[in-house]
Parts: sequence; C-alpha cells; structure tokens
Amino acid sequence: MTQSRLNLIALLCLVALGVALVSQHIFDMPPCAWCVLQRLILLVTAVVCLLGNLLPGVAKRVVAALAAALSIAGLVAAWYQYTVASEMVSCDRTFADIFMSKTTGLDGMAPWLFGIYATCMDAKVTVLGVEYVLWAMLLFVVLLVISCYALIGRTQRAPRFG
Repeated sequence: MTQSRLNLIALLCLVALGVALVSQHIFDMPPCAWCVLQRLILLVTAVVCLLGNLLPGVAKRVVAALAAALSIAGLVAAWYQYTVASEMVSCDRTFADIFMSKTTGLDGMAPWLFGIYATCMDAKVTVLGVEYVLWAMLLFVVLLVISCYALIGRTQRAPRFG
C-alpha cells in the first residue's frame, strides 16, 4: 500500500510539472523564481518516490517521510510566493532567485524547465478564477496528506490461509 501511495505522489508531481510546462510554453505564462523552485521540489519529490520502489518495506516509510518534508517545503514556498514575493516588484535577491540561479545554476542548465522569466508580481495569474499559486498550495497539501497516509497508514498484510 505504501508503494502505491508513493507512486500516486510521483504521478501527481509529474502531472503538475507537465501542467506547469504547458502553461509556460503553450499558454505563455512565464514563471518566476518561486515558481521554478516549486517545480524543483515537485521533480525531487517524484524522483524520491519512484526510487522508493527499489527499497524494502520499512525504507518506504522513510521515503514517505521525505516526501512529506518536501511537500511542506513546497507549501512554504507557495505560501511565501503568495503572501510576500507576489507583492514585490522583483524576486531578485530572494531565496528562490539565489538558489535557482546562483547556488544550483539550474536556470542556465535547463532553462526550458527552470528558467526564470518573470517577476513574482508579473507571474500572478488566475486559472478558473483562482490564483495559480493557490492551486500549487492545494497540490502540496494533497501531497502532504498522501505522504502522511503512506507514512502512518497500515501496511497491507499477506492473507492467512487455514
């Protein structure tokens, strides 16, 4: 059961990344530094959960705990983007900008995925009447709930015969 929950988390993360890329490249919604930081968190979460398939049962719980921690990190990043960064004229010199550009250099290595093309204020977009970042917050809450369920939920037992 834990494995199927980890696979569900990975699937949701990869679908969310796909939606973000379609939003950027098809619907011309350029991401800000906090957006691409959340993309990185989604990608790392998906990879961690998929690698969890290679581990024995008890280690899957560790992976679930890591997925929960990453979900909290994504939630904090989305919350900061919504409450602070989206009110700033520039994301320059915030943690996300420094981490994505200067610390990791991911924006230059994979600009199609991690390129920062907008300020946080410019990246404010609504989808179905709800700000995009609020959808991200909802996703991270869902990922956190599934992660916690994988962490503390009952494991499936082998059936008893006789």
